[in-house]
Amino acid sequence: MNEPSRTLDAKLAKIRSGAYTPRDFIIADAKDGDMAFGITAPGPDGEGGWKVRAAHLDAVRQMTASELVDIMLMSVSTADRLVGEKVFAESSVTPAVRLNDTTDIWNARGSAYRTSASRPFASADVESAATLCGLGLYSMTFYNDIDVDLGNLEAYRRFRLNLRDQPMMHFLEIFNPAFDIGIPVAELGHYVNDMIIKALAGVVASDQPLFLKIQYNGAKAMRELASYDPEHLVVGILGGGKGTTRDTLELIGQAAEAGARVALFGRKINLAEAPLELLRLMRATVEGTLTPEAAVRAYHDHLGEHDITPERPLAVDMEITETVLKRA
Repeated sequence: MNEPSRTLDAKLAKIRSGAYTPRDFIIADAKDGDMAFGITAPGPDGEGGWKVRAAHLDAVRQMTASELVDIMLMSVSTADRLVGEKVFAESSVTPAVRLNDTTDIWNARGSAYRTSASRPFASADVESAATLCGLGLYSMTFYNDIDVDLGNLEAYRRFRLNLRDQPMMHFLEIFNPAFDIGIPVAELGHYVNDMIIKALAGVVASDQPLFLKIQYNGAKAMRELASYDPEHLVVGILGGGKGTTRDTLELIGQAAEAGARVALFGRKINLAEAPLELLRLMRATVEGTLTPEAAVRAYHDHLGEHDITPERPLAVDMEITETVLKRA
């Protein structure tokens, strides 16, 4: 049986060839939150509790069927279930799995893991994961601490060598540290950029990540990294917390304008009142057919037309609340 045509492959080829257009922007739905948030990952159920696993799996099925995303990122257990159902068998969406869950993504209720520097750890077994799909996510964080950073880089090296024995590619996620590491906020993006290039400079092309997933640290830092080696280093952004709808649309719009070519959003999609409509408007924003402001209004029009109660009134949802997105 022939493999389905995946939009990710075609878009990456155009990006690397220099023929990129905004229609080639890559969007991933990050449905791997169970590896970070546990029971709360599927989101609130509207009755004071939390949606159950069946709702989480159904959300993956619906988003994949819509083909509004290029990548569906999952935990291995979710992929095991849905690949077994052949959800991706004839889909243009590329299935992917999180291959490590470092301690700085451990977000159990009442926990304090994020107050400590990240330690490398992986629940997933690469060999088993490779039987499910051909793309995996590896993440790490730099702390301006020689012992911590050395340990994380050594773990990443072991991961790359282990991956050589499997029919699997990876993409690399670099988080900002969750606490002060002695670098001014205005310079943090440049520190992260330098450490990314340092981490990959000694790596042969066949072991390099397919693309990056990083926190948006402003247009200047994004342009610097995205323009460094665009034929070989494709830069993407992560979504972070839910924020307002304006935050979501500003983030993807500003990042794309500054050179990002991929967006991997989890909570911003998963916790939206109408995730599929939000995806359509994210693409419209990147492609320039709507401004972020117009897209927020269109989103609220959609909610009204479908009798969906918005979490926030339009005026509040129109606000930019994330500091890095507030243009000077």
